Amino acid sequence: MALRGLTSRVQLFGRITTLGSYRYSSNLSSQEIFDRESKYGAHNYAPLPVALCKGEGVYVWDVEGRRYIDFLSGYSAVNQGHCHPRIIKVMREQLERLTLTSRAFYNDALGEFVEYATSLFGYDKLLPMNTGVEAAETAVKLARRWGYDVKGIPRYQAKVLFAEGNFHGRSLMAVSASTDPESYSGYGPFIPNILTIPYDDLPALEKACSDPHVAGYIVEPIQGENGVVVPTDGYLKGVREICSRNNVSGPLNSLILVQIHVLCMYCMQLQLSFKKMVTIIQLLLKGGTYTVGALNLCHPQK
Repeated sequence: MALRGLTSRVQLFGRITTLGSYRYSSNLSSQEIFDRESKYGAHNYAPLPVALCKGEGVYVWDVEGRRYIDFLSGYSAVNQGHCHPRIIKVMREQLERLTLTSRAFYNDALGEFVEYATSLFGYDKLLPMNTGVEAAETAVKLARRWGYDVKGIPRYQAKVLFAEGNFHGRSLMAVSASTDPESYSGYGPFIPNILTIPYDDLPALEKACSDPHVAGYIVEPIQGENGVVVPTDGYLKGVREICSRNNVSGPLNSLILVQIHVLCMYCMQLQLSFKKMVTIIQLLLKGGTYTVGALNLCHPQK
């Protein structure tokens, strides 16, 4: 915790420990903030050399008071703007009333949320979770379980396909599916039976799906990690047809696991019906205030 030039003393295991003197971050220059984070923080990222301290709408300010337009928008997590007053108001009201319950209990908020979300997206069920990468991990588990229980793939031989150039996070599953050396180098051995095929390549998908052990294909409608990569017209429609024809699904009609980074109604209408598919939703669900991800699900018989 940043303290305004104070020396903090705490009692740990019966001993008084001096934590040290700290300067509040807004009293530091940008360079001092860069240097402090570099000294005490793990080097798992290479941030742009801007030390931000305030945001409002499309604008952010650094500690020297310079104003910027935030075109990055938290990789779309704050597309609604920084410190959106309606979101902050509702979040504050909830936090002051009840901060957290585990799933061991019912609460009066979850049911309202999942009912609204399923109605908005046209699905039967919503599985919310803590992060987007957890949603992707759960999608892999779902594909494998469906492969064993429904498609009849021999136990623990299911394969899940990913498109090359993907980005689903930094977990071991995510880097097992990555084709970026900066993401996966030095972290093997990787999770088995996670395979990659070229993005926007229907013949490659057709060939891969001919393997009877393939349980699912995870693809982003528009890739965003290596630039904005938009597939050719008809690609997603072709993906659905190939997966259905090769029974990479069964009763779900097509267990295509579509990850939506940019959540907009356009994405819900991309060349094919998202109904009867599993969609992974990230980023925008949180309103730029906390981490959350989700899976949209439908009943197999529909």
